[in-house]
Amino acid sequence: MADQAKILLVDDDHDNLKIVGRLLEKAGYEILAVDSGAKGLEAIDDFRPDLILLDVNMPGMDGMQTIQRLNEKKVTAAVVFVTANTDTDDVIRGLDAGALDYISKPFSGMELLARVRAQLRVIKLQNELREANKKLQSMVDIDDLTGLYNMRSIYEKVDNEIERSRRYGHGVAVVMLDMDNFKRVNDNHDHLFGSFVLSEVGKIIKDTMRSVDFAARYGGDEFLICLTHTGMEGALIFCERLRKALEKHDFVSGPDSIKLTGSMGCAVILGGEPPIDARSLVRYADKGLYTSKETGRNKVTPVDLLKDTPTDNGKHEQVS
Repeated sequence: MADQAKILLVDDDHDNLKIVGRLLEKAGYEILAVDSGAKGLEAIDDFRPDLILLDVNMPGMDGMQTIQRLNEKKVTAAVVFVTANTDTDDVIRGLDAGALDYISKPFSGMELLARVRAQLRVIKLQNELREANKKLQSMVDIDDLTGLYNMRSIYEKVDNEIERSRRYGHGVAVVMLDMDNFKRVNDNHDHLFGSFVLSEVGKIIKDTMRSVDFAARYGGDEFLICLTHTGMEGALIFCERLRKALEKHDFVSGPDSIKLTGSMGCAVILGGEPPIDARSLVRYADKGLYTSKETGRNKVTPVDLLKDTPTDNGKHEQVS
């Protein structure tokens, strides 16, 4: 990590800055040296250090005050105190403040390098663990067949959008999609082809959505789509675009092929009104989906949340 790590030196003693800076540069680290806590804080955002070597005794903003400000800024760089204070209480206070290590002046150059390497190893392991956790969370939240979200976290995501709608006054739409007559896919083909079809539907949904929207496999051949910053007019335009994309798509894999359509229901909340949560909004959209299935399939039915009724707008009728 020596050729990649960035170390910020904060010390009011310019001789120490030069000595330590040369030592660390010779070891292959990228160094930025400043002579006050205030300058160190200013340098954080641009330099983005992996490790900060921070003197405790400095005029103006001392090391303890500096690390407190670093904590307030939620700086993730590791901090090691380098100081002449060797009193046990001072060491405890520094470690409790958030420092990972405490190097006493005067120090051996070899010891300093060893402690730096040790802290950078810890940082490297923490970064690897953080990335592994991100991948694991992605595996938990993503449906491996369609590449869309699964239902584990989707309600929380929709609730977050409803809260943003309430705060900023824009609309949020939920669309429920169910593939028409999907049973014949499984009846007339093997289960691998059924999985292929669901995977293709996932791709079509992703290709139709904007990057700010998100979707989930709700279960079986049913899907949930959340459209952000969208009113009913925009939701219906999206649904019609998706309906046509599904209708014209040829699902072909090897010797197997099929044409399918999808039925949809959609519900919209504007500016957080009416005051409902994600599960309720989904139930409204599902009511519209049920109406679409019952009145001919391959169509979209919007639901008026204020009247609690599906609305037949005379469009999106089944194509024979």
